Amino acid sequence: MAVSVQAVTDAVARVLDPVVRRTLGELRAVQGVQVDDQRVKVQLALLAPVSAHREALLREVREAAESCGATAVDLEVTSQVRTRQTAGDDPCPEVKNVIPVVSGKGGVGKSTVATNLALALHRAGARVGLLDADIYGPSIPTMMGIMGRPVSRDGKAIEPLERFGMKIMSMGFLLEDPHTAVVWRGPMIQGALQQFLKDVSWGKLDYLILDLPPGTGDVALTLFQKVKVTGVVVVTTPQDVALMDVYKSVSMCQKLNAPVLGVVENMSYFIDSVGVRHELFGRGGGARVAEFAKAPLLGQVPMDSLVREWGDNGTPVVQAAPASPAARAFKDIAERVADRVTAMLFELYGGVAPTEGPRRLPIVR
Repeated sequence: MAVSVQAVTDAVARVLDPVVRRTLGELRAVQGVQVDDQRVKVQLALLAPVSAHREALLREVREAAESCGATAVDLEVTSQVRTRQTAGDDPCPEVKNVIPVVSGKGGVGKSTVATNLALALHRAGARVGLLDADIYGPSIPTMMGIMGRPVSRDGKAIEPLERFGMKIMSMGFLLEDPHTAVVWRGPMIQGALQQFLKDVSWGKLDYLILDLPPGTGDVALTLFQKVKVTGVVVVTTPQDVALMDVYKSVSMCQKLNAPVLGVVENMSYFIDSVGVRHELFGRGGGARVAEFAKAPLLGQVPMDSLVREWGDNGTPVVQAAPASPAARAFKDIAERVADRVTAMLFELYGGVAPTEGPRRLPIVR
């Protein structure tokens, strides 16, 4: 029995995208169907290059095509990442989504979360930039294993450095000596952050991840006043002494109308050599912050010596050991962040597609 292009198109169009609760037909996600005897190729434009529901969705698409008689189904997947709405004075208008990673508390692993979140998104096919906005204590150059001096080719825009295919900018690149302290007052810090956003040639990015310093001071206030952020990722550890300061960061986001995408509980637990789980810093802290923020708990990252070892060596664990438990936790968090961004922007802007055309991702068989 011959397979009909129209039948396959109609069947695939009825598949529901679980993130926004719309069919692929309503989303105009079915870009084309080709039939060669009983072999079918379906071209899809999904809402993001990464999603916690991606494999389940693609499986449903295959089953829909097979229900029409296809014996082999090839999928060619592109993405149309939803974008925040920017004003005319936005410092980085080509960046679709600006996502600060914050915590009111130092020492909770915020930079570790930011670098691994950025790399997990990039490895999934997204265009990603990483901005080290911790002016006083820049740690991204060490964690990403990159040093150098940014240059300007046209005398206007600063070219960010690149590592693992990601664009990166940090105050650490501008210091003559990495041990030198940055002794600046608030206005100088604000000016540096604005330059990092406006004068750096970020180009077209799906996500710009910002590693913010601890607290609720000048850097955070300047960022939220100058840039339309898509949403904030909050990092905590389970113990109460961390939560008191993290609550303050959530309160700051609420006062400045910055949506909280979710909460990451870092150093959540430790698995010993015989497989016993130890919660060294207590339990439930991330869930309590998430409840306070009225946002989901995006994930719990286990304590793993590989995270420290690879971070010190300049290759974050997501890149160095992608099959490790910690790397898998970061991958899951990246998927949930992308889903939250998609759902939030879809709800805010009525599902309006970005003006840029779809980008091609690897063919999934």
